[in-house]
Amino acid sequence: MNTVANPTYRQRVGYQAGLLGGFSLVAAALLVMGDIATHDTILEREAEDLLASLEQVIPPSLHDNDLLTNTLLLEPGATGLGESLTVYRALHGLAVEGVAFEISGQGYAGPIRLLLGIAADGRVLGARVLSHAETPGLGDKIEVARDDWILSFDGHSLSDPAPEGWAVKKDGGIYDQFSGATITPRAVVRAVKGGLELFESQRDTLTANAVLRQSRVTSDE
Repeated sequence: MNTVANPTYRQRVGYQAGLLGGFSLVAAALLVMGDIATHDTILEREAEDLLASLEQVIPPSLHDNDLLTNTLLLEPGATGLGESLTVYRALHGLAVEGVAFEISGQGYAGPIRLLLGIAADGRVLGARVLSHAETPGLGDKIEVARDDWILSFDGHSLSDPAPEGWAVKKDGGIYDQFSGATITPRAVVRAVKGGLELFESQRDTLTANAVLRQSRVTSDE
């Protein structure tokens, strides 16, 4: 009776390993199927989030195109960042009225990712934080939902303020720092200034009339 109820093959290592392997394969298959089923939805959500951020740094009145489709890819040699950079262009017809691209700075707790919008004349249209790991209640004041500090960049350019003004007040600049969290705003100021410098170095390319849906710029151009 015991042998029938509990066959000896079930006690073999090979059987136990095969059973475990079978469960693992089924679990892996379910995960793959779930990933495939949700992949398109995730991409749609990411596109929606990106578009919402772009609309905050490039006013809708400034363009009549789809910001997500009219892009330009700067290769590493052109960006000086060691990696390529996707630039979103605001067009009226074929004329470029502004651009937006991602920048980053090293904050207190890690990288701070931002989206920077710049008008064709080099003025900041807007800056928004995409992600960060700064201290809640202190460093998170860089988020527009928590404080209007990030709006202080609007309308500024590389020449306004003067170079020494592109710093927090503690360092002799014009931008406020946060009480107990100077590193965070300092990182954002430097990142925005760096983004403006990148724009200036590639201004002719970035503001040239659009002739293709997507362009690619290499270090040789």
